[in-house]
Amino acid sequence: MDYKQVENNPKVTFQHWATYQGQKIFRFRIQNNKGSFVELINYGATLAAIVVPDRLGNPGNVILGFDSFEGYLQDHCYIGSTVGRFANRISDASFKLNDETFKLEKNDGANTNHGGFSGFNTQIFDFNILDDEIHFMLNSKDGEGGYPGNLNFIVSYSFSNEDELRIQYSAQTDRETVVNFTNHAYFNLSSESSGIMAHELQIESAHVLEADSAYLPTGKIIPAGTLTFKGQKIETCLAEADLKGLNTFYIFNPLNSCRKAAVLSHPATGRSLTIRTSYPGLMLYTGDYLSSTLPGYDGVPYQPFDGLCIECQDYPDSPNHANFPSAVLEPGMPYQQYIHLKFSTGNSCPES
Repeated sequence: MDYKQVENNPKVTFQHWATYQGQKIFRFRIQNNKGSFVELINYGATLAAIVVPDRLGNPGNVILGFDSFEGYLQDHCYIGSTVGRFANRISDASFKLNDETFKLEKNDGANTNHGGFSGFNTQIFDFNILDDEIHFMLNSKDGEGGYPGNLNFIVSYSFSNEDELRIQYSAQTDRETVVNFTNHAYFNLSSESSGIMAHELQIESAHVLEADSAYLPTGKIIPAGTLTFKGQKIETCLAEADLKGLNTFYIFNPLNSCRKAAVLSHPATGRSLTIRTSYPGLMLYTGDYLSSTLPGYDGVPYQPFDGLCIECQDYPDSPNHANFPSAVLEPGMPYQQYIHLKFSTGNSCPES
């Protein structure tokens, strides 16, 4: 791809990638001084690539994505996208706020998922480049997707010389509303040379949300039991739990002051990903229903278990469960959350 340098900014390059609905779609690259880089798209504020070395120094892309813009237009699995206004499911596609019921778009049976048909993953964002940070900005109008309030939303990406990608979310509203944002990257630390079953995972959690067959929380918080990840392989945990895949919300230990959420490792390449976040939990999705119409980076359409999502976020369906932490955002209330992704090589499932 032919990237152009941002003026007076050696770390950030870009290209006019496509035109959609009369607006320009850009693909950006932030490269650090080691040669590692991330790529971003203003369609869906999408995280399109993360290229970092393995233990032998060979660079490889560790998330799923597409070489063509058409791949993202036809995608229905939220590959790499920013998710909003509300990540995950809201039951019956409705919630009550101050005795007023708000009806949302039903895009998951009788429920809404990841913001409905008006979700952020299909929006074209404005952008601003400040030093080595890229800020994507969106004004979500009152009533969009059924959600109340004009919402001014910003997601910022920066990439350090230590191969750490920092994602920062901020938002403001002019009317009381509910919000929950995350990134929906599908990780594969093998650089797509194999699926995700041999990856090792550690999650800083001993409890999960009980869920029904539609992946909706029942409201109960239960011990993780056989779903506890302490560094074992994905396939090992699935076999012990007698499950084909996972779509499970893990609750962090509130005493975890270092904010470490999870560590994902791939022993064959030596790559590890340490995740830290300000959110209270994460959704682990092993990509059971993953598919794509067009080929991904490896030249063939994606299939189940080609990648897995570790989606740091607030509790799913929290507007309908009084015992869950509140996801309400009020006018004048600053909203700030972060997800940090630190890539390294070395031992499997490091402790820090």
